[in-house]
Amino acid sequence: MYVLIAPCIASPACRARGITTDEDLGYFQRAIERCRRFSIEMVPLPCPETIYLGADRPPGSYLERLATDEFGVLLDRLEAEVRAVIRERGEPPLAIVGVNSSPTCGVTATYYSSVKQPGRGVFLARFPDIPAVDVKEFARYRVYLAGPLFSEAERAYNLVLQDLLEAHLFDVYLPQEVGDTSHTRCREEHRAIFAQHLLALRDADIVVAVIDGADADSGTCWEMGYAYALGKRIVALRTDFRVVGYHERVNLMLEESAAVVTAKEDLPRVLGSLLAASG
Repeated sequence: MYVLIAPCIASPACRARGITTDEDLGYFQRAIERCRRFSIEMVPLPCPETIYLGADRPPGSYLERLATDEFGVLLDRLEAEVRAVIRERGEPPLAIVGVNSSPTCGVTATYYSSVKQPGRGVFLARFPDIPAVDVKEFARYRVYLAGPLFSEAERAYNLVLQDLLEAHLFDVYLPQEVGDTSHTRCREEHRAIFAQHLLALRDADIVVAVIDGADADSGTCWEMGYAYALGKRIVALRTDFRVVGYHERVNLMLEESAAVVTAKEDLPRVLGSLLAASG
């Protein structure tokens, strides 16, 4: 299992002078951590811009700096090299992890001209048969799994969801595994559990929330509201066929703050699983 990655993810010095921010470096590092966590091999693509213009270069669009016959010949050669690597491996990559805005390795946005426009960069555009994901999306893989956890059935279902998500390369924080779960736990333990859950919510990239039941679990509702206030992405799972209104499954405040799915099998696709995309 491997991904092709834009070379600047592993070696930011490949990027044009002065464009890399601390936020960029954070995303690059988390993308690398995801690969390590799930034993995904990272195979760097060649960097056409560095080869053609050198490492210490000012920023520029494709039309400003790369629109030459010589660069086109270089892209032909590099594409052939990458496709040879794929053939030698005997299986396609899960995806190409690119870097948006790049004239060559952008995924959904590129500086083809002086104005950013939608679409792939000129190098990634040569691989339309391979799914591509921007590094910022690839780096968002830490899931906080919110849901009721008080009965044996609830805890077992949460474990099923954890296994499903981790099989799709998401790292899952499961609240039921934290702290003393007995009814006799002390106030200090309450505070410790609360603090740890808060930290996990802040660190999470995505919250997946189970909102089954005649009314959603109160703790889950609080976690969803807190995550929404933090600007986190929320995906809610409602398998319960009961509805509370003509346009509501359970509660409009929960539903309007989340993407709602009605089957656990839909979670990987909605979360942007690489395995779901490549399959």
